[in-house]
Amino acid sequence: MTKSNSFFDRPNVVKEIIPVAEGIPFGFECVTNSAVGVGGVYGSWGKSYDNAHMRELVSERAGEELKEDETMNLAELGFLSRHHTPDLSEADHIELEMTVGARLLQEAAFANGWQPADVQAVLIGAGGPVVPDYVEQICRRAGIPETALKVSVHKACDSSMGSLHLALNPNLARKGQLNIAEELKGKKVLVGGIEGLSRFTHHSRDKYALQLFANAAGIIGVIPGETFKFLAGKNHEAFDDEGVLAIHMYYPHSRKKGTGSLVEVTQENATHIRVAGLMHEPEDGSPISMAGPMGMVKLFVRTGVQVVTEVFNEYAELMDRLGTPEKKISVGIVHHANYKINLLKAKHLKNVGIDFPMPWLASDFGNVSAASNMIVFLRQLPHVKPGDNVLFDGFGAGTYYDVLAVTIGA
Repeated sequence: MTKSNSFFDRPNVVKEIIPVAEGIPFGFECVTNSAVGVGGVYGSWGKSYDNAHMRELVSERAGEELKEDETMNLAELGFLSRHHTPDLSEADHIELEMTVGARLLQEAAFANGWQPADVQAVLIGAGGPVVPDYVEQICRRAGIPETALKVSVHKACDSSMGSLHLALNPNLARKGQLNIAEELKGKKVLVGGIEGLSRFTHHSRDKYALQLFANAAGIIGVIPGETFKFLAGKNHEAFDDEGVLAIHMYYPHSRKKGTGSLVEVTQENATHIRVAGLMHEPEDGSPISMAGPMGMVKLFVRTGVQVVTEVFNEYAELMDRLGTPEKKISVGIVHHANYKINLLKAKHLKNVGIDFPMPWLASDFGNVSAASNMIVFLRQLPHVKPGDNVLFDGFGAGTYYDVLAVTIGA
């Protein structure tokens, strides 16, 4: 019997049909590590496609046959399966992703032993939100209090790590604006990434993007200063002038490239903050345009290694000051853009004397942008011990990087 690579066929996945259009498959898996007091949920929606059946789907969406030289070796890039939704109306897409988001917020709260009414803040990363006020709407549907702080983060694949970084690092606050990390200390917070990338890429003609990206979400529970203690971190931005990975901004942004930050922070209302990054948008107005897999390698590896190195050195200096120089990073939770990128990053880091485990853990999802790091963390969570120091490495189009080291649990 052939082993299935579909996420839906994992033994602990809860499977349902969402009553939108002709019915959309939805599955999620909850993970809790009571020893460290952390839990969460991850999942996906849409039909599961293995690599053998992706060619037909991509040819259909691109409107022409996928040629041999256009067919990516997805297994070599670390991906065996992914989830896509059919062509839906705008209203159906909205209803589908509202239903998914609200349900996952509820399940993430339950995985931490909380009720939705207990949640005091929600930070969600989304590269292409289905509606601008998506976070507000799914919180309302989930039963999260209107008074809870909502933060929408749009920094492409880096969006969930940007969210986690904001929740933990008080040094990221801008003068005159709310210090989110200080505000959230000791509070029950949900942090994650929700990406309906099948919808986002559906009208793209970029055959690389159509093969790589797909739907998924991951949300974790965090109590800043208690279950997650910030140690060191750095964010970095560098505009992708060449448009190596060009992304259309389906969220509010002035589209102005000034001399300051590429990220605009706006107070949408009393309880909703938006953090939106400037993107190099495709010239033809399409959702996404890629220069190819090697372009992504060049875009992310060099600067990514630099940022990780700076954070690692800051972490090592902190351990020295604390008198625990032997305390190592137990694991690196690295964005799964593709396996070759992660292998090359690991190689370059080893060349400068930095070595920690960077497991590849999301072959059954494809590149799922902001959901990626959260899924990887939740799959690693059962192996995390109280007091482990974990490094989170997020990066995405724009180009944006958020790297941070934290202590998990007591």
